[in-house]
Amino acid sequence: MLTALAAGLGLGLSLIVAIGAQNAFVLRQGLRREHVLTVVAICAASDALLIAAGIAGLGALIEQAGWALVVVRIAGAGFLTWYGIKSAMRAVRPGSLKADEGGAGMPLAAAITTVLALTWLNPHVYLDTVLLLGSIGGTYGDDRWWFGLGAVLASVIWFSALGFGSRALRPLFARPVAWRVLDAIIAVVMIAIAVSLVVGLFAA
Repeated sequence: MLTALAAGLGLGLSLIVAIGAQNAFVLRQGLRREHVLTVVAICAASDALLIAAGIAGLGALIEQAGWALVVVRIAGAGFLTWYGIKSAMRAVRPGSLKADEGGAGMPLAAAITTVLALTWLNPHVYLDTVLLLGSIGGTYGDDRWWFGLGAVLASVIWFSALGFGSRALRPLFARPVAWRVLDAIIAVVMIAIAVSLVVGLFAA
């Protein structure tokens, strides 16, 4: 149970903590202190729905088809290795997360529309949550929902920290060295989970 929860939390954070449009928008709203709770809640709730859908659907499929478990482990290990290498490369050439504090305020309706679009119209969110987290969560069998809970907690923790703690985080994440350290940690987590998936094939 705790192993699955920790794995879901670690993988969830590794996937969600990255320089991107959604994170930049959450940071922007946090810096401006505009509709922060609404924006954070939408991001976290959207991830929770997508993760639950992935675990519910793909988890059941994997349980019924033993060969699918092998395929998922191999594919998941391959993807995580690639993602880990990509993160390591970003650590070598770090970027920075910037958000504009100036300009006119954004109406609530516009903020909601924007965050929904950035979340649900992003094809990568389906790969990360429904396919990757859902399928890997299915490999934990009866503990797959604990894995899902860990991934959901990762989403809640990250978006809350980014939105409500943005003023404290702004100087940090505006510096490339912070992303270098962060991407290095992500690379280690990704590759470590990939190795555990491969090892699980031989232990089964």
